[in-house]
Amino acid sequence: MLSHNKSDLESLDITDRCCTGTTGCEWDGTLRNVVTEPIFVQKVYDATLVNLQALSTLNNVRFTPNLPVGSRVVAIRAIRCRKFFNPANIKDPRNLSVEPDTILSGGEFVKNEKCEFVEVVGPDGLYTEKLIYADTSECDTIERGTPVFGTQRVLITGNVIIEIDLVIRDNRDRRVNVTISANVPVAPPKAPILLTNFFELCIPSVQGSAFFPRFAEFCNVLCETRLGTNSIPRDIEVCPETGEVRIDLIIALCITCEKKIIVPVQLCVLSTGFPELSPVISPICTTFPTLFPRQIDENSDDDDGCRRTLEE
Repeated sequence: MLSHNKSDLESLDITDRCCTGTTGCEWDGTLRNVVTEPIFVQKVYDATLVNLQALSTLNNVRFTPNLPVGSRVVAIRAIRCRKFFNPANIKDPRNLSVEPDTILSGGEFVKNEKCEFVEVVGPDGLYTEKLIYADTSECDTIERGTPVFGTQRVLITGNVIIEIDLVIRDNRDRRVNVTISANVPVAPPKAPILLTNFFELCIPSVQGSAFFPRFAEFCNVLCETRLGTNSIPRDIEVCPETGEVRIDLIIALCITCEKKIIVPVQLCVLSTGFPELSPVISPICTTFPTLFPRQIDENSDDDDGCRRTLEE
């Protein structure tokens, strides 16, 4: 593993371990350069938000590293919990994941000739939206949306990483701060945590648009943990011969799920122009290609003063 001291970091022009983003968007604060631009986007027609929670009790969880032989725990400064994720394998069964599974009533998900759900690309760039079909004729006559009802099962599997900041007294009776950690399985793939909830959503007419409404759902999970009985003598066991640490814990999984009805729309928006990033200049090349086409229509002039329309 590479390491750098403070002087090395200064020579590399690294001033902070964290960073901020650069959007390339600038505005002078006036309305002179504001123009209208059409964009083709996804509009949220209806949405609902659900908060769920689950508890997992774990006993004799092994933490590392071992404490110095002869030491004892006198206080806990902090307990932290975070999701485990292996960036080298997105299918790693240890990755903490939330998988929603939804059944509709009053409507149905559109399927193809192989009886597979038709999924379309969502704003995340993945196939995460399903097409919905329902008989909307009754509500269409009064220009209202049609309700559909859903039963959702949420399956939670994977591991969490727990870090505990301890204050110990070593064999010389000195107070020492120590951090221990553990990669803890809270729900194996063969025995997931199952949560159920119900919801209602409103969909627009399936006849009044070129597109079927789409159903999108996504969830996120956080974890919180504490000692099983909030007692150091009862919940923390330190082997006096080896310094091995085993702890009883209660882990709370806090889940947020959002479900949306999506419809494609075209909008006219006010724009101050297109982003322009400042490139890293190469000492060899004098010109570089553009990444996006220039808009040419009746409202723009080219360099020789000729006005052109999109139809030309």
